[in-house]
Amino acid sequence: MLAEATAIEVTPQTSGFGAEVRGLDLSRPLPPEILDQVKAAWARHAVLAFPDQPLTLEQLEAFTLQIGPFGKDPFIKPMPGHPNVLELRREPDEKATNFGAGWHSDWSFQPQPPAATLLRSEVVPPVGGDTLFCDCTRACEALSPTMQAMLAPLRAVHSAGRAYGTKGVFARETEKRTMQIIVSEEADETLAHPLVRTHPVTGRKSLFVSPVYTVGIEGLTPKESQAVLGFLFAHMVQDEFVYRHRWRPAMLLMWDNRCTMHLAEGGYDGHLRVMHRTTVAGDTPV
Repeated sequence: MLAEATAIEVTPQTSGFGAEVRGLDLSRPLPPEILDQVKAAWARHAVLAFPDQPLTLEQLEAFTLQIGPFGKDPFIKPMPGHPNVLELRREPDEKATNFGAGWHSDWSFQPQPPAATLLRSEVVPPVGGDTLFCDCTRACEALSPTMQAMLAPLRAVHSAGRAYGTKGVFARETEKRTMQIIVSEEADETLAHPLVRTHPVTGRKSLFVSPVYTVGIEGLTPKESQAVLGFLFAHMVQDEFVYRHRWRPAMLLMWDNRCTMHLAEGGYDGHLRVMHRTTVAGDTPV
């Protein structure tokens, strides 16, 4: 039986960033030794895809809790009866921009941003809807020693204001949206994290900034911050650091917010797309 396997089947992308995992039935609790292998593969590849996982919401919640406790998901109304599950639904007739359309690391403005995000495909459109991931670790390691030394002591300022604040994108939105977004003054608050963070499992250093949630750098003027961040944002999303994930029905994806950014592509106007999402609590970036 699948749950009694002694080893998981991991097929990495050519770069090693991103991998597909087969041979598991995530609808049932994984044995400790198999769960350890999953977590080790996740640490190694940052983005794991589990195909053919027709999970109920309860089974998605149960697997999430095997990875760690639920994270906090602000500014979006959760599913009824499932306070830790978000439904990312876009109806065929929606004209609003698809959710997650800018490069970001989930909830990086929180004191302890989520370590993991899990996203399972319920309805996959026949075109579009890919998710792109950026390897913030290799992007950091590719910088010159001089640039790495300059960035090492800096602290980046994060805020949800551009998206969920009182004057943010969603506050100004006029098109109908199925997902219930909560615009809040709380989103306008700011919080600083190390611009380069150290992964608590691998010990590798990653750039921890994103165009959506990073609004400045402590101690630099706005123009100086814009210059440094603009360079980093362009550097991070070069093709050599990006993995394009193409969805299939009943696929579960789990990624590491501590060392990746991601972006949800559109391109499926006129088609229904439904995904279910949970997050796993993380720790304070160092």
